[in-house]
Amino acid sequence: MSKRIVHDHSHDGIDRRGFLECMAWAGTGVVWSIAGGVLASQAFGQNMKAAKGALNFVQISDSHMGFNKPANPDVNGTLQATIDKINALPEQPEFLIHTGDLSHASKPAEFDTLDQILKGAKPKQVFFVPGEHDTSMDDGKQYMERYGKQAKGRGWYSFTHKDVHFAGLSNVAVLEGLGSLGQDQLQWLEADLRAQPASRPIVVFAHIPLWSVYPEWGWGTQDSAQALALLQRFGSVTVLNGHIHQVMQKVEGHVTFHTAMSTAFAQPAPGAAKAPGPLKVDDDKLRSVLGLAAVHTVIGKHSLAIVDSTLGAA
Repeated sequence: MSKRIVHDHSHDGIDRRGFLECMAWAGTGVVWSIAGGVLASQAFGQNMKAAKGALNFVQISDSHMGFNKPANPDVNGTLQATIDKINALPEQPEFLIHTGDLSHASKPAEFDTLDQILKGAKPKQVFFVPGEHDTSMDDGKQYMERYGKQAKGRGWYSFTHKDVHFAGLSNVAVLEGLGSLGQDQLQWLEADLRAQPASRPIVVFAHIPLWSVYPEWGWGTQDSAQALALLQRFGSVTVLNGHIHQVMQKVEGHVTFHTAMSTAFAQPAPGAAKAPGPLKVDDDKLRSVLGLAAVHTVIGKHSLAIVDSTLGAA
């Protein structure tokens, strides 16, 4: 199975060939480590040693609790396998980031199941942003009551940890083909970033990609350019998203964009099907398309590389 990650350094997204070569994996998580704003990666199971003072965290995405269709009739089991992989890491991450679609239908029981499984993770702090499946059925009421009490507006907030500034954004409250941040959130983001020195590494995370991955399928955010303009003065920016259930990466100057795999099911590579949606694979292949990627810093390197390891791997 290919482990190639397709990079695009233009401002127009990945080309069609790149889309078709990029694997439509469902997966479990990305382990991130930041030291001095520089990131790199290695596969799970290797002897990962972070630089002294580095910040390590895990990104997971698109758990879709409550989903029960042929693409994966046991999303609880694959999320649990994700947690098991995280707990087995030689260096434990300091916290988890979940980039949305915690649930499949915004039902209380689905959120209950997610919370119960996450309790088994060694990292006890989890930061969430909403996905459209967390807000579309009840306008986000359940999500906000459980995970957004300290957030602004429809679920956005920020925090600083080990001199890295994080901004969790919500781009699913209004969906008209593409994601949307809205002027209230953009004004808040401008004020929030104004207080940060240009030398401070910035991590932005939201559900729908903040770059135009494939607008024909709604895989982009219509006003993301305004948010990205606010980030131009910073020397190190990492943007983490979910939604598309596969790894894609793009680098523009000092900004690295990364979309994460899902813990639930794969989706087709853009343009490889008539529409997005759960991708069914043979039952005996399911664990081989559920994977993890370990990322850590290498001082002196300025590129981000991701090497994925499947749940089926030793």
